[in-house]
Amino acid sequence: MSLRPLLMKAGHTWGLALGLSLASAAAQAGYFQWEAVELPAASGASCGNGTPYRFFVNRTPFTSKTVVMFEGGGACWDQAACKGGTLLDAVNPDGIPANYMTDFNRQAKLGLVTPFTLRLHPLQSVQTQGWNIVYLTYCTGDVHTGNKVAVYDNVDPAQPLSYFHRGAVNAKAVARWMAGNLKQPEQLLLTGFSAGGVGSAALYPAFRDTLKPRKMALLSDSGPLFDVPRNATPEQAPSVLLHNKIRTVWGLDGANGLVTELVNKYPGAGNADNLGSITAGLGKIFPNDRIGYANFQEDTNFSAFSYQKFYPEIANAPDNATRLKLLNQKWRQELTPWIAQMQPQPNVGWYIPNKRELNGSHCLTIVTFGGTSIVEAKLHDVGAFVDNLLDGKGPVMRAFEANPTSQRVLLSDWFADWIAPLLP
Repeated sequence: MSLRPLLMKAGHTWGLALGLSLASAAAQAGYFQWEAVELPAASGASCGNGTPYRFFVNRTPFTSKTVVMFEGGGACWDQAACKGGTLLDAVNPDGIPANYMTDFNRQAKLGLVTPFTLRLHPLQSVQTQGWNIVYLTYCTGDVHTGNKVAVYDNVDPAQPLSYFHRGAVNAKAVARWMAGNLKQPEQLLLTGFSAGGVGSAALYPAFRDTLKPRKMALLSDSGPLFDVPRNATPEQAPSVLLHNKIRTVWGLDGANGLVTELVNKYPGAGNADNLGSITAGLGKIFPNDRIGYANFQEDTNFSAFSYQKFYPEIANAPDNATRLKLLNQKWRQELTPWIAQMQPQPNVGWYIPNKRELNGSHCLTIVTFGGTSIVEAKLHDVGAFVDNLLDGKGPVMRAFEANPTSQRVLLSDWFADWIAPLLP
């Protein structure tokens, strides 16, 4: 009897045992678990209510590759919305506690909010699940971009609310902490959903400059900065009312604002009079990186955030069906020039299916990738787009669903349909 099969079996068993032993030792050393990092007040970081800013790190000893996930949520520019309470309001108005990642009542929900924060997912495999994971929490109501203390008194003038829009300050402080406490990343993915989609794009230059990864990519999920000149009319660019509002309240183009900083450091990044110019601008200033954007064509949440408070005919629509129709008309109007803006930049791609019921067709990378297929292009889900960005092979993917279908091709598709009505 040959000894080869026995030796191979023994070798496999020994290798497995060694792997498990290393994993166990790594866990005991503080790896593969969520570590809360509280930034000092001297960094300027804070939540909107003035409490300390905390983010979370899940390390691995096996690679320097790292994914940074910008958390999503609503936003605010008045007293009521900054106190939170509704879908479109500021998330985490009470700050970020140390047990945020283990408290199921919190938005992070034990890391289950997105496959990017779960090492083992029953339905979704993602390359970054074996990487270092940084979860950049959101508690400033400014889509991670602000640098201004605002005072709001529109609800109760007798008790004005001082609110710290420190999103950009927090994110840059996280990048500095990473530079001092993690290995220089061989590869870095910056991603985020909703407000985090905006933040991951806007803070991309800061993370690239601070961490200097050998290879880097962006996946901005469902937080588009549309092509909106400052002097456009609402008929020309419906998001102009939103963009011009947040410029002021969040200090975007003030002396220390993120827009001012970007334009001064990278003149090719875009035009300060058009917040959306950064969309293609990132590809111009970082031509060796792969820049990707993902959105649904029938997103009901970000479109509501963009238009509902600014257009009375939408806010006062006679029924929900009419409201959604009016929202989608404006949303689709802005999708077309947004895609055209990206077209000339070869390293900028997009993935835009029509819809899924989960979360009002808002965010492709939360809970599961299921329901994000573009059947006509033989793309099972947005994971194909993620792989295209990370692997760096061939042209950057550009996929737009022109012929919507309800066809389901994967177990995760059915799961997305099943869980949709169960989520708030």
